[in-house]
Amino acid sequence: MSTYPEPPAAASADRPVHGSPCPRCAVPLTDDPRFLVWCPACDWNLVPGEDAAPGPTRRERAAAARTDRLYEEQAAGGHSPTARRDWLLASAAAGVIHLVTVGTFALALWLLITGTVVQRCVGAVVLVIAVTLRPRLGRLPKDVGVLDRAGAPALYGLADRVAAEVGARPVDVIQVTDEFNASYGLVGLRRRSVLRIGLPLWEVLDDRERTALLGHEFGHRVNGDRRRSFWLYSAVSALWAWYDMARPGHDGPVAGRDEVSMLVRLGAVFGRLVLRGVAWVLYQGLVLFDRLTSRAGQQAEYHSDVLAGRVAGGEAARGMLAALLLPGSVDTAIHRIRAEERGRPRIGRSRSRRTEEAPAPPAPPAPDLLWERVREHLASVPAVERERLLRLSARDRSAVDGSHPPTHLRIALAARAGDGDAAVTVTAAESASITAELAPHRARIAAELLAG
Repeated sequence: MSTYPEPPAAASADRPVHGSPCPRCAVPLTDDPRFLVWCPACDWNLVPGEDAAPGPTRRERAAAARTDRLYEEQAAGGHSPTARRDWLLASAAAGVIHLVTVGTFALALWLLITGTVVQRCVGAVVLVIAVTLRPRLGRLPKDVGVLDRAGAPALYGLADRVAAEVGARPVDVIQVTDEFNASYGLVGLRRRSVLRIGLPLWEVLDDRERTALLGHEFGHRVNGDRRRSFWLYSAVSALWAWYDMARPGHDGPVAGRDEVSMLVRLGAVFGRLVLRGVAWVLYQGLVLFDRLTSRAGQQAEYHSDVLAGRVAGGEAARGMLAALLLPGSVDTAIHRIRAEERGRPRIGRSRSRRTEEAPAPPAPPAPDLLWERVREHLASVPAVERERLLRLSARDRSAVDGSHPPTHLRIALAARAGDGDAAVTVTAAESASITAELAPHRARIAAELLAG
């Protein structure tokens, strides 16, 4: 038997092996068996089976080119020359939608007041349709996860300091959710502000990165994002309501074929075809609104990232943005911990004296400890895996959602901005107070995630 170690098996497209030479460029592949094996030199196996995936369409390539041009404009310190033109066109389109909404209400009232009996019946139907298709402006949340100022003075105090630094008004309501995200929005006719903090994201950030996250969200109040204005937001909300109303619920045949006459069946089919055509037109309107507001919206997101760096420092802002690449790693950690907890033996308590005198089995970890184990898992993610996620974001142009620029471009722009001193800092005592205020929600959401 030879005493020399055997060389690692050769990798192939079907059987990639950790640490073996790359089949494309012969550079050693990554060697951490917990993560996907790939080649940092040539991106081989960056995504398994990517060679068989179809290439981007012409529309996708055009959208990517527009996104890259906007990034270069922001990196040069300028603004998009077409953003104002697009905003004016979007505002004009919103005016048309508002005129249709007001006109529908006016028609219903006119028929109800001046019409005959039949016309009044029609007016009542039109009024119901107009009320159904009204824009939804949202309302202040009152469900689970809402924090008030009396119950969370430290968190609201930090939020108020960040808001003051970026020039925004203090937030009206803070809500804790179970999402790996955060958001800031205005609701209702009075445009009250709501800050939603996704606890899974909050828990994987440090205090400086959390401050940067707050800086970014409050930046939406002052970054010129006209998508959040009452005029545009209410128009898009109304258009979505119209689209949902016009979109047919199903394409199947009419129920009770034997009991329904041929005329009724043909009418139902014709009605579905008409609704499908109307829904298609309305959907194209939504696509147009997105196209007209995307440049200004992405420009506003970049501005919010700049404000995050000003509030918490450039390094903290980049760390916060880099964490947005890790939702998959967080999900993996949660699924692994959930499986471990479900596989943990549960020994029932026997009525025998011997069992009663025996030491009790160790209690399972408290649900709140889930966050500590998730942080430990993310801390163990090697730099080469984080680099893979960054390259994957660049290849797929992935973002938080369709309204945001690709995450890799946001990180690159934040890196160009450099480091700076934090304008808002968090003391250890303040951090401990915020943790105590969030403790019930940390335990509740952790228990829900463990329960699956």
